[in-house]
Amino acid sequence: MKQTVQMRKAQERMAPGAITRDGFLGDDRRPLADILLADEAAVKALDLEHEGIAARMVKLRDAGMAGLGEFIDAAPHFEVRVDSVRGRLACPFGDPGIFPKTNITVRNTRTGRELTYTDLHIHLVGVHGFYEGRGCPFRLEPRDLAEVLEIS
Repeated sequence: MKQTVQMRKAQERMAPGAITRDGFLGDDRRPLADILLADEAAVKALDLEHEGIAARMVKLRDAGMAGLGEFIDAAPHFEVRVDSVRGRLACPFGDPGIFPKTNITVRNTRTGRELTYTDLHIHLVGVHGFYEGRGCPFRLEPRDLAEVLEIS
């Protein structure tokens, strides 16, 4: 994948302070094209697609919305909490629209593992195949998503 002008601009918007305080890249110094290629390979190795991962994230988020900030049960063995935070975030790729600041925490009660993601993550994964850079505090590893959310 070639690092296009659009990707360079997106990578600039991913820097700390541009959209979020910490940015989207952590200490990852690779060009955005290389980050996307590596995550694409990781998802393919799991025999999954970004859209399918994002769809599972949406399904669990929607189940948790009824909890009004408290953990609620979601079949077959998940607990989900959706916390709304004031504000909205833009997509660093420059897509139109803004995304509400929500934190979705999913706990797999069968395995005891949990992870947290946001509405913006759902968009970034499903539309761009972007899971954030290595070392970013909010990086989502495709393997962790697949295992905790039981995506197959």
